Amino acid sequence: MKKYFHITYVLLLITGLLAIYSFTKPNFSEEEEEKIIPVPFASCSDEWVDSIMNQMTLREKIGQLIMIAAYSNRDKEHEQEIIKQIEKYGIGGLIFMQGGPVREANLTNTFQAASKVPLMIAIDGEWGLAMRLDSTVKYPRQMMIGAIQDNEVVYQMGREIGQQCKRMGIHVNFAPVVDVNVNPKNPVINSRSFGELKENVAAKGIAYMKGLQDVGVLANAKHFPGHGDTDTDSHKALPIIPHSYERIDSIELYPFKQLIKNGLGSMMVAHLYIPSLDNTENQASTLSPKIVNGLLKDSLGFEGLIFTDALNMKGVSAYYKPGEVDLMAFKAGNDVLLFSGSVKDAISQIEDAVKDGSISEEEVSKRCRKILSAKKWLGLDELKPVETKNLVSDLNDLRAEAVNRSIVANAMTLIKNENNLLPITGLDTLNIATLVIGDMQINEFQVNSDLYARATHFNLPITPNLEQFQATLAAVDSFDLVLVGISGTNRRPSRNFGIRKEVAEFVQELSLRQNVVLSFFANPYVLDEYDQFFAPAKAIICAYEDTPLSREYASQVIFGGCPASGKLPVSAGSYKAGHGLTTGKYRLGYYLPENVGMDSHVLAEVDSIALEGINAKAYPGCQILIARKGEVIYNKSFGHHTYEKKRPVVNSDVYDLASVTKIVSSVGAIMYLVDHDLVNLDSTLGTYLDYVDSTEYENLVIRDILAHQARLVSWIPFYQKTLVKGQLRYDLYSPVKTEEYSNQVADKVYIIKAYEDSIKQRILKHPLHKQTEYRYSDLGYYFMKDIIESQTGMPLNEFVDKTYYAPLGAFTTTYNPLEKIDIDRIPPTEYDLIFRKQLVKGYVHDPGAAMMGGVGGHAGVFSSANDLAKVMQMYLNQGEYGGQRFIDTAVVNEFTKCQFCADDNRRGAGFDKPSTTNGGPTCSCISYQSFGHSGFTGTYAWADPDKEIVYIFLSNRVYPDANNKKLIRMDIRTRIMEVIYNSFLDQNNV
Repeated sequence: MKKYFHITYVLLLITGLLAIYSFTKPNFSEEEEEKIIPVPFASCSDEWVDSIMNQMTLREKIGQLIMIAAYSNRDKEHEQEIIKQIEKYGIGGLIFMQGGPVREANLTNTFQAASKVPLMIAIDGEWGLAMRLDSTVKYPRQMMIGAIQDNEVVYQMGREIGQQCKRMGIHVNFAPVVDVNVNPKNPVINSRSFGELKENVAAKGIAYMKGLQDVGVLANAKHFPGHGDTDTDSHKALPIIPHSYERIDSIELYPFKQLIKNGLGSMMVAHLYIPSLDNTENQASTLSPKIVNGLLKDSLGFEGLIFTDALNMKGVSAYYKPGEVDLMAFKAGNDVLLFSGSVKDAISQIEDAVKDGSISEEEVSKRCRKILSAKKWLGLDELKPVETKNLVSDLNDLRAEAVNRSIVANAMTLIKNENNLLPITGLDTLNIATLVIGDMQINEFQVNSDLYARATHFNLPITPNLEQFQATLAAVDSFDLVLVGISGTNRRPSRNFGIRKEVAEFVQELSLRQNVVLSFFANPYVLDEYDQFFAPAKAIICAYEDTPLSREYASQVIFGGCPASGKLPVSAGSYKAGHGLTTGKYRLGYYLPENVGMDSHVLAEVDSIALEGINAKAYPGCQILIARKGEVIYNKSFGHHTYEKKRPVVNSDVYDLASVTKIVSSVGAIMYLVDHDLVNLDSTLGTYLDYVDSTEYENLVIRDILAHQARLVSWIPFYQKTLVKGQLRYDLYSPVKTEEYSNQVADKVYIIKAYEDSIKQRILKHPLHKQTEYRYSDLGYYFMKDIIESQTGMPLNEFVDKTYYAPLGAFTTTYNPLEKIDIDRIPPTEYDLIFRKQLVKGYVHDPGAAMMGGVGGHAGVFSSANDLAKVMQMYLNQGEYGGQRFIDTAVVNEFTKCQFCADDNRRGAGFDKPSTTNGGPTCSCISYQSFGHSGFTGTYAWADPDKEIVYIFLSNRVYPDANNKKLIRMDIRTRIMEVIYNSFLDQNNV
C-alpha cells in the first residue's frame, strides 16, 4: 500500500500537480452572484440561539457537534444506551436507522424528552423513509428518477418525502445523492445516482433539494466531492479517485456547486482518497482540511452544515482510532460528526485540543451556533412530540402514491422502437402473448396487458432449464407478438443485475424467431453485458426497477396508456446517456385520483354509496369506473352476482347494458354512416327503408327519431302475442336451434327468424302520436338497425364489433356474450316468470332484442366497465382513440349536442343530455356539454368534455325482479356523480 502511494505521489510531482493547497473559486457573473440563494437558516433570529449558547459549557457545545445512530428495531438496552449518551454528553442529534415508524416516533419522543437541547433528527431517506423504515412509501432509486424529463415531478417527490419526514419528527434527510456516476461498476453509488450527465444530476438534485427545504426539512447533498467514479465501497475500504483537479472540478464538483448556488442547507463529505486534492497518505477527504475547509468552505463558499459520512466506515476507521478520527474531522472543517465510534473519546479529544490551543473555543462555539441556527429554522425552538395516532396511514397517504406513480410513469424509457411498433395498434389483428421471466405468477405486467388486449400468458423462472426454454419457444411460436418482461433482477453489477446469460441468449433466440417487445426491469447498465442479445427485439423498454409499478407502467407504455418520455441517465451498451424515444398517449391509462386533480378521500364516499345500495338490495352487485383526463382513477367492483352471494363481482365481469346499447352500438354506427355520407340525419326513414313506403312512418326524420320526438310510442310488448295462456307458442318457438328457428331468445328457447318481420310490421301498424314532443321510445332503433345493416351490408353486431369494439380493444363489449365469454363472468338479470320462464343469464334482458336473436338496435350489448369506458373515451376524444380516428370530430359534436333545446327537449342525436330543469339523468353539477345514457337493467355511461370525465355504473338491479326500483328511488347513480364532482382538489381550477 505504501509503495502504491509513493508511486502515485511521484507521478503527481512529475505531472506538476503540486498546487493542491488552494482551489479556484467558481467564476460567477454579477447576475449569477445576485441569484445565489443563501442557506435556509442564514437569516434565523439569534435570540433563541443566544439563550441556549449562554448556558452551555464547552463540553456541551462539543456534544452538539455529534450525531449518533439509533435503531427502533432494537431492545430496551439500546434505548437506555442512547438516553445515557443524551443525558451524559448532550449530543446534538440522532440518525435513525432500521425500524418501524410508530416505534421510531415513540423513541423520538422519549429521546427528545431526555435532551436538554432539542435533538436534530436525521435519516438516510434517499428513496424515502422506506430506505430505513418498514410500512412506509418506497420511491424509486435515483437512477430511475434521472430518466425523468419533467423536474417538477422530482420536486413533488421531494416535497412528499419532506412532509413524511416532518410527520415523523425528522429534520434532516441525507439526500439527494449528487454523485455523477460515470463508473458502471460502481458498487456503492450506481443506482443511487441520477446518472452520468452532470447537468441532469444537478437539475434533479436541485429539484429534490427544493422539495425538501420548501417544507422545512434540511436537504443534504452527498457525497462531496464526488463518489461516482469509484470501484470500491467506502463502507469496506478507502476508495481512490485518481483524477486531476481540473477533471474533478469539471464533472464531480459541478452538481455540488449548482446546489450551493441554489440554497443547499447541508452537505455530506465522503470518505475518498483524492491525491490531486490532498495526497496525505491514508487520509480520507472527510478528514482533509484542504478539501473541507479549503475547497468546500473557502473556494466554493458553502455556508451550510457540513456532515461527515459515517465515521465508523472502514474508509476512515481502518486508519484512525475512535476519538482521533472525530478530532481530525473537526479540524478538517466538518460541523457534524456522524456515527461517532465513541462519543466519550470524541468529546474528550476535542476538549483537550481546545485546552492545548490546537483548536480555539471560538471555533467550537461558531460551529455549535451554526447547528443551533439550523435547529431554529427547523422549528426545534417550538418542539412538539410526534403524534402517533394515524401515523402509518398518514405516511401512506394516496397523495404520496400518486407522486410515486408519476415518477415511474415519467421514467419509462423506450430505447428501441423498430418501425414505430409501439404503442401497439391493430389490437384486433394481433394474436398476443406475454412472457415473464423471473416470476412464475401472473404479475402486474401481464395483468395490466389484459386491460388493453386479449393476451395469452406464459411464465418462466429466473433460472430456466433447457427443457423449459424449448417448451416456451414452441408454445409462443404461433403468436404474432410476444411481450417479454424480465423480472427477478437485483442491484448487483458484479452479478449482471441478476440476469443470467442463458436468459439473455434465450431472449435473443426468441427475438430472431418472433416479433418481441422486451421490457427489462433492471438497471440500464445490464445493456453493457447483454446489448447484443437484446438487439434483435423489435422494441425495448428500460424499466429500471423490478417493482409492481414499473411492471404496470411498462405495459401501459406498450399499449399507449402512458407515453414514453424517459431518457437514459447513463450510457449503456450501444446507447448513449440522454437517449430515449418518445411516444404519445393513445389509450386510457391507469392512475390515482390525485394524479388528475381529484381527492381519493372524497371519492371513498363512492364506496359507501355503492355498498348502501347493495345493503338495501337495490342491486346484488355493481361495477363503477371513473376516468379523468384519459386516466382511469377508479375501477372497482362491489357485491355479488346474486343475493345468494356465491360469486363476487370482479372487474372483468360483463353486464347487460340494456339501453346504453343505443349509444355504444346503433348511434355509433349511424355516426359512421353520416361520416361516410351514407346517411343524412335530416333524411327520412323512407330514404333508406323500402318497407316503410306508404306508411305514416315513411316521413319520420332520422334526427327526430334519435332525439325521441318522432311521435313514436314508447314500447310495444312484442312477446305477448307469441304466448298462448302464458306459454310459448309451439309454432313460433323451438327448444333446439334449426335453420328456421335460429334466433336464440334464452337457454333452449329459439324463435323463428321470420318473426323479425312481424315485429316491424306490428310497429308500422301502431299509430303515431299526433303531437310532436319529446317522448322516449325504443321503437325507432328497430329501424336504425335495419338502416345500418342495409347501408353496410353487415349484421349490426358484426359491424360494430369490426368497426369499434375490436379496434378499440373493447373485447368484452359484445352482443351475445356467451359466444365469447364464460357464463360465470356474466351476472344474471331477471328471473323471467312471464315470458321465458327462467333466470336470464348471458342472454339479453330486453324481450324485443331477445326476439331479434339478441341483437337489437336499442338493447343487447354486454360489457365490462373497463371496456365500455374505451367507447365513451373515444366519444370524449371526439372520435379518436388508440391512435386511430373512428369518427370525424364534427360528426361527434353534431350528435352529442342538444338537438331541439328550444322545444324543451334535452336530447342529443341518440345521446341523453343533462336536464335544464330539475330532475333528469344527471346531477346539477355536471356541464351541459356532457352526454351519455342510462339502461333499464341498472346501467349508466356518461362523458363530460368540460371536466374530461367518463363515468360508468353497471349493475343488475333487475335481479331477480325488474320491479325493483330502489336504484332509482335511492338515486344511487346521480349521488355517485355528485361525489365525483365534489372530489376535485381545486374547485376553482379544474
